[in-house]
Amino acid sequence: MQLSRAIEGLQEDLTRLAGLGDEAVVEAASRLAAAIGGPATMRLLDLLGEAASEIGHQLPSGRVELRISGRDAELVFVDDVGSRADTEMDDDQSARISLRLPEQLKSRMEQAAARDGVSTNTWIVRTLSRSASSDRSAQSHKRLSGYGRA
Repeated sequence: MQLSRAIEGLQEDLTRLAGLGDEAVVEAASRLAAAIGGPATMRLLDLLGEAASEIGHQLPSGRVELRISGRDAELVFVDDVGSRADTEMDDDQSARISLRLPEQLKSRMEQAAARDGVSTNTWIVRTLSRSASSDRSAQSHKRLSGYGRA
C-alpha cells in the first residue's frame, strides 16, 4: 500500500474544500495540507497495525503483520507454526516496544530474517533471546586486556 497516495488525497481534499471559503481560508488550508502529512501517516500506520492485530486474532493459526518500508506499508500473513516454541512466548507473555533503528540496520535485519525464512519480529526475538541467555559475565572474566612487550 502506498501511504503517500492516501496522504496526497487527503491534502487535495482539504485544499478543494478550502476553495469554498475566502482567501484566508484557502491560505490556512494550504498550510494545514502541508503540515498534515506526517501526523496523517502515523494515524494510518496505527490504524493498519490495529487492523492487522484484529485480523490476526480471528485466524486459527498464524498472524498478520504490518511491514513498513519507507512510505509503503504491507499487511502480510505469517504462518508461524512452531514459532511460539522458538520464541518461547504466547499472547499472555508478549510485550510491545517501539524501537528506532538506523535504516541500514533495519534493512540488514530484514534480509537476515528473510534468509532464515521468518518474520523480522521473530528474527529479532530469537536474536535477543540468544543474546540475553548467554552467560556474558563468565566470558568477561576470561578476557585479557592491557599491553604486552616483545
